[in-house]
Amino acid sequence: MIDAADLIALVQNYNPKSNASLIQRAYDYGLEMHEGQFRHSGEPYFSHPVAVAAILTEQQLDDATIVTALLHDTIEDTRSTYSEIERNFGKEIAELVDGVTKLTNLQLSSTETKQAENFRKLFMAMSRDLRVILVKLADRLHNMRTIRSMRPDKQVQKARETMDIFAPLAGRMGMQWMREELEDLAFRVLNPEARNSIIRRFITLQRETGDVIQKITADIERELDVAGIKAEVLGRAKKPYSIWRKMQEKEIGFSRLSDIYGFRIIVQTERDCYGALGAVHQRWRAVPGRFKDYISQPKSNGYRSIHTTVSGRDGKRVEVQIRTQVMHEVAEAGVAAHWSYRDGVRAENPFAVDPAKWISTLTERFDSEDDHDEFLEAVKLEMYADQVFCFTPKGDVVKLPRGATPLDFAYAIHTRIGDSCVGAKVDAVRVPLWTRLKNGQSVEIMTAEGQRPQATWIDIVATGRAKAAIRRSLREEDRERFIKLGRELARLAFDQVGKRATEKALSTAAKHLALENSQVLLERIGSAELTARRVIEVLYPDLSKSSGSEIDATRAIVGLKPSQTFRRAACCQPVPGERIVGISYRGKGVMIHAIDCEALAEIEEQSERWVDLHWQEGRHPAVHTVSLELTIANDSGVLGRICTLIGEQQANISDLVFIDRKPDFYRLIVDVDLRDVAHLHAIITALEAESDVASVTRHRDLERKP
Repeated sequence: MIDAADLIALVQNYNPKSNASLIQRAYDYGLEMHEGQFRHSGEPYFSHPVAVAAILTEQQLDDATIVTALLHDTIEDTRSTYSEIERNFGKEIAELVDGVTKLTNLQLSSTETKQAENFRKLFMAMSRDLRVILVKLADRLHNMRTIRSMRPDKQVQKARETMDIFAPLAGRMGMQWMREELEDLAFRVLNPEARNSIIRRFITLQRETGDVIQKITADIERELDVAGIKAEVLGRAKKPYSIWRKMQEKEIGFSRLSDIYGFRIIVQTERDCYGALGAVHQRWRAVPGRFKDYISQPKSNGYRSIHTTVSGRDGKRVEVQIRTQVMHEVAEAGVAAHWSYRDGVRAENPFAVDPAKWISTLTERFDSEDDHDEFLEAVKLEMYADQVFCFTPKGDVVKLPRGATPLDFAYAIHTRIGDSCVGAKVDAVRVPLWTRLKNGQSVEIMTAEGQRPQATWIDIVATGRAKAAIRRSLREEDRERFIKLGRELARLAFDQVGKRATEKALSTAAKHLALENSQVLLERIGSAELTARRVIEVLYPDLSKSSGSEIDATRAIVGLKPSQTFRRAACCQPVPGERIVGISYRGKGVMIHAIDCEALAEIEEQSERWVDLHWQEGRHPAVHTVSLELTIANDSGVLGRICTLIGEQQANISDLVFIDRKPDFYRLIVDVDLRDVAHLHAIITALEAESDVASVTRHRDLERKP
């Protein structure tokens, strides 16, 4: 772990006017707060915030960001508070630390619906201050660099999250070096065999051909000297993950993959960029379709370069990027270049984008998405987009992802233009609406009053914005018709199982299907996006159709020694399908607890008694008792209907105790014998759908300890 003096020296290398006292105080405060805490590797925990701060110094960021890195885990993991940080370090730093803390609490790799909501929160945090994301990315990079000390299952979870979210986000922000390193570190965890295979192939190739990079670098330098262009030429082999992805996309082996080397030519002026391009194309044959001019059409994150691919030495394809030094600084730092310092002042890079404007362009097209799945789809399309640039008839530039069509172009201009589109001309020639657009084309959209989006358009468009607008328009047009049809289909489906499609039942089904309300549920049924049978399965699953022999209840646990016996803890009543842990008792065998049982806190330090266990896979008998607390209407026949409903779910009531009697309601605890957690959820769902049940919760009693 580097000390405070070394960290301050790293900052002062690019910002001599930095506040050394502030950084020293933050370092001392973080060290004190994290005292006694250790990482999985055994290192002092504070070594992690220090490493994150060091990563951010490589991007030459301001004092506030460096201090935030040192303090980013204090609110989350120590006794520190927001008000204390604000008092000691000011409101700006307190807001940044709080923003990083909130991001840390987002479980981005959770279910699709929750993931969409968390993406919203992620973009909201970015819109407040983009430096929060810069700290979070550096935090993730250091965690990935040290991931080997984590449990294998945690490594896989973090690697997938990195590959799906953080690496594309770094790329979208223009920090390509970080994206490549994050991808490669995740690749090492997710597919180590493939990565090692590519590295071995590289070593063999180098042995057979010599140092190709040095030879090609010399070739390029010689051509630029002849052209009279002063330049620095940098060459490198592409990262293993980048090569593996190309192999998967093109479905070819390593030996047939040609463009595995990349070169950068860094020149002094923009004119030299085009001069260098001419020198390269004059010497080597350009590969058709592999030329992009991001100088005349910059990316939204400020990135500028000329990209070309040529057939170089021995016919090998070589990717070449040409840019000025100022462009290179933005290409390395991306949006973070806005905060970089040099000689004690904010670096005035003309290509560094304003983060506020950049984030607004990134988020504006997500603001109208009221459907979780559509929002997530839009985000992922934007994150992974490889852009093409097309022109309106007036010469305005419209940026779209690769594979976009004239319909995407129309919706990018305005939703009204997209909805009323009847045709398109590309370079003055009438084309079908499903035509894939290419860089530099001019697109003219033809509209007609009264035109409405067609259902087939969903399969034509490529952007999340267009898909969401089309779906929204189709739903609005047919909403009433779908609701009416859905209500009739639901009534018939409920009649078939002897139930009534009450508002309570429909609302309960909507909640369990993650839909807003019963009207949306009926609309989805009427539009065939959801079947009425699926609603019945959610509320009243037919468990009697399950097949296969039952597991012996005395052998339901995996991980015990042959001589060990077990009992379920009465306090938490774990059932098959839930995560469990065993606690050994001398002379009593092993007690099985749910992993989230509060009783475990009392024996947290007695690690020698903890036993790693899990349930047998398969069908369990209905012998696992769970207590349910119900509040029901005090009316004739209600209790009988509740008992009948539980019986219909193939469950047995082993005990029933009233704990409160009022004139209008009863509260009672019902002990039910169940098979597994799915059986439990089915019973709770069926009870929630019953009109006379006000509430139903799982009852856990910590007083009933082993």
